[in-house]
Amino acid sequence: MKVWVNGALSEVEDARVSVFDHGMTVGDGIFETVKAVHGRPFALTRHLERLVRSADGLGLPEPDLDEVRHACAAVLAANPMPLGRLRITYTGGLSPLGSDRGTDGPTLVVAVGETVRRPDSTSVVTVPWTRNERGALTGLKTTSYAENVVALARAHREGASEALFANTVGQLCEGTGSNVFVVLDGELHTPPLASGCLAGVTRALTVEWTGAKETDLPFDVLDRAEEIFLTSTLRDVQAVVRIDGRGIGEAPGPVTTKSMRAFEERAAADPDPKSL
Repeated sequence: MKVWVNGALSEVEDARVSVFDHGMTVGDGIFETVKAVHGRPFALTRHLERLVRSADGLGLPEPDLDEVRHACAAVLAANPMPLGRLRITYTGGLSPLGSDRGTDGPTLVVAVGETVRRPDSTSVVTVPWTRNERGALTGLKTTSYAENVVALARAHREGASEALFANTVGQLCEGTGSNVFVVLDGELHTPPLASGCLAGVTRALTVEWTGAKETDLPFDVLDRAEEIFLTSTLRDVQAVVRIDGRGIGEAPGPVTTKSMRAFEERAAADPDPKSL
Protein backbone atom coordinates (compact mmCIF):
# COMPACT_ATOMS: atom_id res chain seq x y z
CA MET A 1 0.00 0.00 0.00
CA LYS A 2 1.30 3.45 -0.96
CA VAL A 3 0.11 6.76 0.48
CA TRP A 4 0.70 10.34 -0.69
CA VAL A 5 2.11 12.58 2.06
CA ASN A 6 3.17 16.18 1.35
CA GLY A 7 4.40 15.84 -2.19
CA ALA A 8 5.41 12.22 -2.59
CA LEU A 9 4.26 8.61 -2.47
CA SER A 10 5.41 6.62 0.55
CA GLU A 11 5.01 3.04 1.66
CA VAL A 12 2.28 2.99 4.27
CA GLU A 13 4.81 1.89 6.91
CA ASP A 14 6.89 5.01 6.19
CA ALA A 15 4.05 7.53 5.83
CA ARG A 16 4.36 10.02 8.69
CA VAL A 17 2.51 13.12 9.87
CA SER A 18 3.78 15.02 12.91
CA VAL A 19 2.05 14.50 16.25
CA PHE A 20 1.95 18.31 16.32
CA ASP A 21 -0.08 18.52 13.12
CA HIS A 22 -3.13 20.72 13.77
CA GLY A 23 -5.40 18.07 12.29
CA MET A 24 -4.15 15.70 14.98
CA THR A 25 -4.22 18.05 17.96
CA VAL A 26 -7.42 20.07 17.42
CA GLY A 27 -9.16 18.60 14.36
CA ASP A 28 -8.16 21.58 12.20
CA GLY A 29 -8.60 19.97 8.81
CA ILE A 30 -10.94 19.07 5.99
CA PHE A 31 -11.37 15.98 3.87
CA GLU A 32 -13.15 14.39 0.95
CA THR A 33 -14.07 10.76 0.34
CA VAL A 34 -14.25 9.83 -3.35
CA LYS A 35 -15.48 6.58 -4.84
CA ALA A 36 -12.98 5.03 -7.27
CA VAL A 37 -14.08 2.29 -9.65
CA HIS A 38 -11.17 0.35 -11.20
CA GLY A 39 -8.89 3.29 -10.49
CA ARG A 40 -11.22 5.97 -11.86
CA PRO A 41 -12.56 8.49 -9.33
CA PHE A 42 -16.23 9.45 -9.54
CA ALA A 43 -17.27 13.14 -9.51
CA LEU A 44 -13.74 14.24 -8.58
CA THR A 45 -14.28 17.78 -9.87
CA ARG A 46 -17.26 18.30 -7.57
CA HIS A 47 -15.39 16.85 -4.62
CA LEU A 48 -12.47 19.20 -5.23
CA GLU A 49 -14.81 22.17 -5.52
CA ARG A 50 -16.19 21.28 -2.09
CA LEU A 51 -12.66 20.83 -0.73
CA VAL A 52 -11.92 24.43 -1.76
CA ARG A 53 -15.16 25.67 -0.14
CA SER A 54 -14.35 23.83 3.08
CA ALA A 55 -10.80 25.24 3.11
CA ASP A 56 -12.15 28.75 2.66
CA GLY A 57 -14.71 28.25 5.43
CA LEU A 58 -12.04 26.99 7.82
CA GLY A 59 -9.56 29.71 6.85
CA LEU A 60 -7.02 27.28 5.37
CA PRO A 61 -4.93 28.24 2.31
CA GLU A 62 -6.63 27.23 -0.92
CA PRO A 63 -5.49 23.72 -1.90
CA ASP A 64 -3.38 23.34 -5.04
CA LEU A 65 -5.90 21.32 -7.04
CA ASP A 66 -3.33 20.31 -9.65
CA GLU A 67 -1.28 18.72 -6.88
CA VAL A 68 -4.35 17.08 -5.37
CA ARG A 69 -5.37 15.61 -8.74
CA HIS A 70 -1.82 14.37 -9.30
CA ALA A 71 -1.76 12.82 -5.82
CA CYS A 72 -5.10 11.08 -6.41
CA ALA A 73 -3.93 9.67 -9.75
CA ALA A 74 -0.64 8.48 -8.25
CA VAL A 75 -2.31 6.76 -5.30
CA LEU A 76 -4.90 5.03 -7.48
CA ALA A 77 -2.25 3.87 -9.94
CA ALA A 78 -0.08 2.50 -7.13
CA ASN A 79 -2.94 0.66 -5.43
CA PRO A 80 -5.14 -1.05 -8.05
CA MET A 81 -8.47 -2.37 -6.77
CA PRO A 82 -12.01 -2.87 -8.16
CA LEU A 83 -13.74 -0.46 -5.77
CA GLY A 84 -11.87 1.98 -3.60
CA ARG A 85 -12.53 4.64 -0.96
CA LEU A 86 -10.15 7.47 -1.90
CA ARG A 87 -9.54 9.84 1.01
CA ILE A 88 -8.12 13.35 0.60
CA THR A 89 -7.11 14.96 3.91
CA TYR A 90 -5.90 18.57 4.16
CA THR A 91 -4.99 20.05 7.54
CA GLY A 92 -3.59 23.16 9.18
CA GLY A 93 -0.18 21.51 9.30
CA LEU A 94 2.56 21.68 11.92
CA SER A 95 1.36 24.01 14.67
CA PRO A 96 1.94 24.84 18.34
CA LEU A 97 -0.22 23.06 20.89
CA GLY A 98 -3.51 24.92 21.20
CA SER A 99 -5.87 26.51 18.71
CA ASP A 100 -3.40 28.90 17.06
CA ARG A 101 -2.33 27.73 13.62
CA GLY A 102 1.36 27.46 12.75
CA THR A 103 3.23 28.99 9.82
CA ASP A 104 4.71 25.88 8.17
CA GLY A 105 1.78 25.48 5.80
CA PRO A 106 -0.85 22.78 5.35
CA THR A 107 -0.50 19.00 5.26
CA LEU A 108 -1.88 16.99 2.34
CA VAL A 109 -2.47 13.24 2.64
CA VAL A 110 -4.16 11.06 0.01
CA ALA A 111 -4.84 7.39 0.68
CA VAL A 112 -7.12 4.67 -0.65
CA GLY A 113 -8.71 1.61 0.90
CA GLU A 114 -10.62 -1.21 -0.73
CA THR A 115 -14.36 -1.40 -0.14
CA VAL A 116 -17.39 -3.34 -1.39
CA ARG A 117 -20.70 -2.33 -2.93
CA ARG A 118 -23.29 -1.41 -0.34
CA PRO A 119 -26.52 -3.43 0.09
CA ASP A 120 -29.61 -2.04 -1.63
CA SER A 121 -31.30 -1.40 1.73
CA THR A 122 -30.28 -0.69 5.32
CA SER A 123 -31.56 0.14 8.80
CA VAL A 124 -31.13 3.49 10.55
CA VAL A 125 -31.78 4.96 14.00
CA THR A 126 -32.55 8.45 15.20
CA VAL A 127 -30.40 10.02 17.91
CA PRO A 128 -31.19 12.64 20.58
CA TRP A 129 -28.28 14.91 19.66
CA THR A 130 -28.69 17.77 17.18
CA ARG A 131 -26.85 19.42 14.34
CA ASN A 132 -26.20 23.13 14.82
CA GLU A 133 -27.42 24.79 11.64
CA ARG A 134 -25.76 28.07 12.72
CA GLY A 135 -22.36 26.76 13.81
CA ALA A 136 -18.99 27.92 12.52
CA LEU A 137 -18.39 24.56 10.81
CA THR A 138 -21.89 24.09 9.40
CA GLY A 139 -21.74 22.89 5.82
CA LEU A 140 -17.99 22.22 5.93
CA LYS A 141 -16.55 18.72 5.60
CA THR A 142 -14.05 18.91 8.44
CA THR A 143 -12.03 16.30 10.28
CA SER A 144 -13.85 17.23 13.51
CA TYR A 145 -15.88 14.04 13.33
CA ALA A 146 -16.10 12.84 16.95
CA GLU A 147 -19.80 13.70 17.13
CA ASN A 148 -20.39 11.36 14.19
CA VAL A 149 -18.25 8.64 15.77
CA VAL A 150 -20.45 8.66 18.89
CA ALA A 151 -23.72 8.62 16.93
CA LEU A 152 -22.56 5.92 14.52
CA ALA A 153 -21.40 3.71 17.38
CA ARG A 154 -24.90 3.97 18.84
CA ALA A 155 -26.40 3.01 15.49
CA HIS A 156 -24.16 -0.04 15.28
CA ARG A 157 -25.13 -1.13 18.80
CA GLU A 158 -28.76 -1.06 17.66
CA GLY A 159 -28.08 -3.06 14.50
CA ALA A 160 -28.21 -0.12 12.09
CA SER A 161 -25.69 1.35 9.66
CA GLU A 162 -26.53 5.03 10.10
CA ALA A 163 -27.87 7.56 12.62
CA LEU A 164 -30.09 10.50 11.66
CA PHE A 165 -29.99 13.94 13.28
CA ALA A 166 -32.48 16.76 13.69
CA ASN A 167 -31.17 20.32 13.85
CA THR A 168 -31.64 22.71 16.79
CA VAL A 169 -35.14 23.76 15.65
CA GLY A 170 -36.44 20.21 15.26
CA GLN A 171 -36.10 19.85 11.50
CA LEU A 172 -34.76 16.77 9.75
CA CYS A 173 -31.10 17.37 8.88
CA GLU A 174 -28.78 14.50 7.89
CA GLY A 175 -26.95 11.35 8.90
CA THR A 176 -23.44 10.98 10.28
CA GLY A 177 -22.07 10.61 6.77
CA SER A 178 -25.10 10.75 4.51
CA ASN A 179 -27.96 12.90 3.33
CA VAL A 180 -31.56 11.76 3.69
CA PHE A 181 -34.50 11.82 1.27
CA VAL A 182 -38.15 11.07 2.05
CA VAL A 183 -41.20 10.37 -0.10
CA LEU A 184 -44.44 12.13 0.85
CA ASP A 185 -47.60 11.66 -1.23
CA GLY A 186 -45.45 10.18 -3.98
CA GLU A 187 -43.11 13.21 -4.11
CA LEU A 188 -39.42 13.18 -3.25
CA HIS A 189 -38.04 15.68 -0.70
CA THR A 190 -34.71 16.35 1.02
CA PRO A 191 -33.76 18.95 3.65
CA PRO A 192 -32.29 22.19 2.25
CA LEU A 193 -28.72 23.21 3.00
CA ALA A 194 -30.10 25.82 5.42
CA SER A 195 -31.07 22.93 7.70
CA GLY A 196 -27.37 22.52 8.49
CA CYS A 197 -26.76 19.41 6.40
CA LEU A 198 -23.61 18.90 4.39
CA ALA A 199 -23.81 19.78 0.71
CA GLY A 200 -23.31 16.17 -0.31
CA VAL A 201 -22.01 15.54 -3.82
CA THR A 202 -24.31 12.53 -4.22
CA ARG A 203 -27.16 14.55 -2.72
CA ALA A 204 -26.73 17.30 -5.31
CA LEU A 205 -26.58 14.83 -8.18
CA THR A 206 -29.68 13.03 -6.90
CA VAL A 207 -31.59 16.31 -6.68
CA GLU A 208 -30.54 17.22 -10.24
CA TRP A 209 -31.24 13.78 -11.70
CA THR A 210 -34.56 13.09 -9.94
CA GLY A 211 -36.11 16.53 -9.51
CA ALA A 212 -36.36 16.10 -5.72
CA LYS A 213 -37.62 19.14 -3.82
CA GLU A 214 -35.54 20.81 -1.11
CA THR A 215 -38.03 21.22 1.72
CA ASP A 216 -37.97 22.15 5.41
CA LEU A 217 -39.16 18.95 7.07
CA PRO A 218 -40.04 18.30 10.72
CA PHE A 219 -38.04 15.49 12.28
CA ASP A 220 -41.18 13.42 12.79
CA VAL A 221 -41.62 13.24 9.02
CA LEU A 222 -39.63 10.02 9.42
CA ASP A 223 -42.68 8.50 11.16
CA ARG A 224 -44.98 9.08 8.20
CA ALA A 225 -42.76 8.97 5.13
CA GLU A 226 -43.81 6.42 2.53
CA GLU A 227 -40.18 5.79 1.60
CA ILE A 228 -36.82 6.91 2.96
CA PHE A 229 -33.41 6.64 1.37
CA LEU A 230 -29.86 7.77 2.06
CA THR A 231 -27.27 9.17 -0.31
CA SER A 232 -23.51 9.35 0.06
CA THR A 233 -20.34 8.76 -1.91
CA LEU A 234 -20.17 5.06 -1.07
CA ARG A 235 -23.89 4.39 -0.59
CA ASP A 236 -24.97 6.09 -3.83
CA VAL A 237 -28.76 5.77 -3.32
CA GLN A 238 -29.62 3.29 -0.58
CA ALA A 239 -33.13 2.44 0.62
CA VAL A 240 -34.03 2.50 4.32
CA VAL A 241 -36.04 -0.57 5.29
CA ARG A 242 -36.17 -0.03 9.06
CA ILE A 243 -35.93 2.99 11.37
CA ASP A 244 -35.59 2.68 15.14
CA GLY A 245 -36.56 -0.97 14.77
CA ARG A 246 -39.78 -0.18 12.90
CA GLY A 247 -40.28 -1.42 9.35
CA ILE A 248 -41.42 1.17 6.82
CA GLY A 249 -42.79 -1.14 4.14
CA GLU A 250 -41.22 -2.69 1.12
CA ALA A 251 -37.79 -1.29 0.40
CA PRO A 252 -36.68 -0.13 -2.02
CA GLY A 253 -40.08 1.33 -2.86
CA PRO A 254 -41.05 2.57 -6.32
CA VAL A 255 -39.70 6.13 -6.00
CA THR A 256 -36.48 4.89 -4.42
CA THR A 257 -36.07 2.24 -7.11
CA LYS A 258 -36.51 4.86 -9.82
CA SER A 259 -33.98 7.13 -8.10
CA MET A 260 -31.46 4.29 -7.75
CA ARG A 261 -31.79 3.45 -11.42
CA ALA A 262 -31.49 7.09 -12.52
CA PHE A 263 -28.37 7.61 -10.43
CA GLU A 264 -26.72 4.42 -11.64
CA GLU A 265 -27.41 5.17 -15.31
CA ARG A 266 -26.37 8.83 -15.18
CA ALA A 267 -23.21 8.09 -13.16
CA ALA A 268 -22.18 5.37 -15.61
CA ALA A 269 -22.68 7.75 -18.54
CA ASP A 270 -20.57 10.55 -16.99
CA PRO A 271 -18.00 9.66 -14.31
CA ASP A 272 -17.14 13.32 -13.67
CA PRO A 273 -20.43 15.27 -13.85
CA LYS A 274 -19.71 18.96 -13.57
CA SER A 275 -21.72 21.40 -11.45
CA LEU A 276 -24.65 23.16 -13.08
